[in-house]
Amino acid sequence: METYPLQSLTLTEAQHKQFALVDAICRHFPDAEFLRGGDVGLTAGFNQPQVTRRVEAVLAEAFHAEAAVLVQGAGTGAIRAGLAALLSAGGRLLVHDAPVYPTTATIAQQMGFELIRVDFNDPQALAQAALHYQPHAALVQHTRQQPADRYHLADVVKSLTAQTIPVLTDDNYAVMKVAAIGCEYGAALSTFSCFKLFGPEGVGAVVGNSDAIERIRTTMYSGGSQIQGNQALEVLRGMVTAPVMHAVQAGVTERLCFMLNQGAIPQVKHAIIANAQSKVLLVTFQKPIASQVLENAPRFGALPWPVGAESKYEIPPLFYRLSGTFREANPGAEHDTIRINPNRSGEETVLRILRESCLTL
Repeated sequence: METYPLQSLTLTEAQHKQFALVDAICRHFPDAEFLRGGDVGLTAGFNQPQVTRRVEAVLAEAFHAEAAVLVQGAGTGAIRAGLAALLSAGGRLLVHDAPVYPTTATIAQQMGFELIRVDFNDPQALAQAALHYQPHAALVQHTRQQPADRYHLADVVKSLTAQTIPVLTDDNYAVMKVAAIGCEYGAALSTFSCFKLFGPEGVGAVVGNSDAIERIRTTMYSGGSQIQGNQALEVLRGMVTAPVMHAVQAGVTERLCFMLNQGAIPQVKHAIIANAQSKVLLVTFQKPIASQVLENAPRFGALPWPVGAESKYEIPPLFYRLSGTFREANPGAEHDTIRINPNRSGEETVLRILRESCLTL
């Protein structure tokens, strides 16, 4: 299986992204206001907490966008709100010809979208499909939907926007890990979960075109639909740590891949790095022992399932089955292959757990 993982930030690049975010915070929170906690309720003139609006301004500046809005429902809620702002129910939505992430597929079904599928890895087919079908919008997943995906997000966005097709990018698992996200490449909207960036549960972000953001705001009239000021501050507190933490994690993953392919664990046939959905290690064994290893690994300290996929709760390494989209694209692979996300651990911890899990078979 050949994969084409996204290019992770170096540690130095991650530090610069952290510094830029902190600089934006300083611009929008003078006089130590960042330390005072957040307000709640519908502030007059804003129809939302004032601190939340300031946090949204920070996000817009950090991602070089016109505007940003925080929404309920984490990444799924952000995608739902973004799609509703770009096209009406029953509209034509262009998507990659690959297994669609389950919650995204549910949104498409609920909104009655007509899905137009085209291989994003084929630039000519993409351009032809956009011209022929004239979709009302396009949804592009930043990370890989299947192992063979190799398209560059910037190229796909450029091709579609050249035909005036508004693009929404699902930037989950890519934000603060790579150089830029969809809106920085010209997409109308970028969407992502703040929970995956060490932020609070259930908060998502939509960043991009100010008109589309304003359409989202009009749907959040009631106080219960708002992200309160204290929640918004938690978004920034988590996000500030994300670039460096993820760069360290990427380094551990790369070193683990090298060590396993050098024979560190005899039971391992080979290892590769893939974005499935987060950037992880896919470990293939000499024999079909994947389910047994996954059953044993928690006894030695591994997490047996994700909480928010790289949320603030996930500190030990994750030993888990292949993602649903990868299993659909590679039937049978689940018998001899698992995915490992080091999270906050080092390579020696992952190797120890993997070694002990194999030895007890």
